Amino acid sequence: MSTKVHVHLFYGADPRYYRPGDDIGCLYGYHHAESDAFALTYSQDARESKAVRLIRRGLKAMLGFDLIHTWRNRAEMLRSDVIWTHTEQEWLSAALMLLLSGRKAGPGAKPLLLAQSVWLLDKWPSYGIVRSWLYRKLMSRADQLTTLASENAELCQRYFNRDATPLLYGLNTQDFPVNAPTSWTPHTPIRIAAIGNDRDRDWETLIKAFGNDPRYTVKLATRRRIPSSLRASNVEIALFSGIKKQHELYDWADVIVVPLRPNTHASGITVMLEAAAVGKPMVATSVGALQDYFPSSEASYIPPFNPPALRDAVDQLAAFPAEALRQAQAAAAGLLERDLTTRHYAMQHVRITQEMLRARARTQPQAQPQPQTQPQASAQRAATRESRGGL
Repeated sequence: MSTKVHVHLFYGADPRYYRPGDDIGCLYGYHHAESDAFALTYSQDARESKAVRLIRRGLKAMLGFDLIHTWRNRAEMLRSDVIWTHTEQEWLSAALMLLLSGRKAGPGAKPLLLAQSVWLLDKWPSYGIVRSWLYRKLMSRADQLTTLASENAELCQRYFNRDATPLLYGLNTQDFPVNAPTSWTPHTPIRIAAIGNDRDRDWETLIKAFGNDPRYTVKLATRRRIPSSLRASNVEIALFSGIKKQHELYDWADVIVVPLRPNTHASGITVMLEAAAVGKPMVATSVGALQDYFPSSEASYIPPFNPPALRDAVDQLAAFPAEALRQAQAAAAGLLERDLTTRHYAMQHVRITQEMLRARARTQPQAQPQPQTQPQASAQRAATRESRGGL
């Protein structure tokens, strides 16, 4: 029989509605795990009125996770062998749902819960006593912890005294086929693109490094609000949404810059994967264990909050085009060698799930023989005497 896996995603990631018509599958690529051995179901978004949406989001803001969305999907989750989650917002609510449904942890517990954390470890020191207690309680229901960066995995041991398995996130190569560059010549002024909506993007350092300097033209794509004090004449701030617009931005750019605040969750890795695939040299802040994915031979790394270092790194690439080309080619090759794809990301979940199932099988108590009733015992003795010739 196949293993039943329920992939619990945030409200808005329902595969039925995610980019309809593109045949893209599940966001993050979990659909690559589907096989005769693994049958996947996905959380579904319920239609809701504005009032209900307001209540759901309000409760989510208070708890830090979307319990109403999870509760709506509980039937499918409880029928599964294993639940996969992508961030703590999903596994915290799944853990609470399981506990409220009487599905506690322990040998033979079903379903198993694979709990992946992204921002939790960065935020942990800021949590108060009540939230910390609640999250620890819910973590006790998680059977396996995973992260997307080795630094986050180390913090799981420090904060919770639990091991976590770091996974390598991957690129959707259907959207971004890997094309190693064959040449690279920067424009004048140098074209710099920076993309991202993560809370740890450091747009201030980016604009301080290049703003109002005629040697550079910058396009910054984000949904985050940029303070008016940081606006600069040579920095275009806009939202380049959609795959087509993203490709246009990458095609325009000479260099992709990923400026970051200190973090432990590999912020910016999606943009770095895309930059490597389209063959553009990249400069990133050396934080968040990004070198788990791309070593220093494949990207230029700078310390945080250092505009001069960021500007020098870009200037260095422009001054030595052959080295910039070599770096971009190495990043594309590294992406393929390490299989930094959504397919590989899904197959890492398959491997971990198989290990979890084997571990559960080892801890389940063996079935004990039932005591015989008196008639059964008498019949057994008679059969034994017959087999021995009545002796």
